[in-house]
Amino acid sequence: MIRVVLPAHLRLLAKVTGEVEVEVAGPASPASVIDALEARFPALLGTIRDPRTQQRRKFVRFYACEQDLSLEPIDVALPEEVTRGRVPFYVIGAMAGG
Repeated sequence: MIRVVLPAHLRLLAKVTGEVEVEVAGPASPASVIDALEARFPALLGTIRDPRTQQRRKFVRFYACEQDLSLEPIDVALPEEVTRGRVPFYVIGAMAGG
């Protein structure tokens, strides 16, 4: 099981509180985690990545093990600590403005 921490607005859409856990089929990557999240919580479809391109939305960031994974390919392997459930995978809403 992979532990996922969602920002407040996505937790509200998914109707969950706190961390969620998802089972990932195949190698664990940001893409496979998002696949599992969207399958389990259909309200999240299109909120984290563009449904047409399957790429991360511009104002969404991915973090794990104190690393920003946002600019890595969406199919990059997640760190072992995440795949073993020791450390959560974070989906963060980026801040913008001036």
